[in-house]
Amino acid sequence: MPANNVAFVGSIPENYDRYLGPMLFDPYAADLVARLHVPEDASVLELACGTGILTRRLRDRLGPRAKLVATDLNEAMMGYASRKFGREEAVAWQQADATSLPFDDQSFDTVVCQFGLMFFPDKERALRETYRVLKPDGVFLFNVWDKIETNDLPHTAHTIIAKFFDDQPPDFYEVPFSFHDPETIKSLIATTGFKQLQLSVLPLQAISASARDAAKGLIHGNPVITAIKERDESRVAEIEAAVAAAIAARCGDAPARGRMQALVCTAVR
Repeated sequence: MPANNVAFVGSIPENYDRYLGPMLFDPYAADLVARLHVPEDASVLELACGTGILTRRLRDRLGPRAKLVATDLNEAMMGYASRKFGREEAVAWQQADATSLPFDDQSFDTVVCQFGLMFFPDKERALRETYRVLKPDGVFLFNVWDKIETNDLPHTAHTIIAKFFDDQPPDFYEVPFSFHDPETIKSLIATTGFKQLQLSVLPLQAISASARDAAKGLIHGNPVITAIKERDESRVAEIEAAVAAAIAARCGDAPARGRMQALVCTAVR
């Protein structure tokens, strides 16, 4: 995977949080937290916390005695997330590689990961690390995007952007939508020792205040903006306008509404 496809730096975290958060990520964060069943003194680890969208809902859901550790490999994203929380909110922030977690064996009751597994270069190793740090009968709760064709807004952005660069289209959107085959997921989960896998498909609606806001997030809220600038920075505004027009035509405007779909998985150690 090209390094630029995982470089959420500069203004990307802010645009990700402002535009993509409400549209794509918060609805699925609400779903994950609704599936969480832990004791009041539980220890919970979040992998790939990003800008803290799921972290916010976890902290609000967990009792004051619960321990919440939020991790991410990307310092810029996690730094942005940590500034959204007060010191009294008891979130421990730690930079961590999901394939080599800096925690003792059997440290956590639950590990939660929202739309992060697709970015891990060695998914089997990350799953083995998750298994290692979970207590016996601990739960791994995660979601991943379904194929891009079932997600109207990212699919539209990816298609339109590619039309501007026939010779070398940016491939960022291939990454988050690359790990959606249920049989592959089930096989990896079983290989790494987990049991009682439950996997379900969850369609929801992505809603943005406007097609323009949706385009802003889909272009400036992830590393595709880096790829565009590397190819021809002068075309950023033109591409953004084209994506906004295509979204408005397909999903409406003010608000823009599109299909989105993810796989939600629960596995027990």
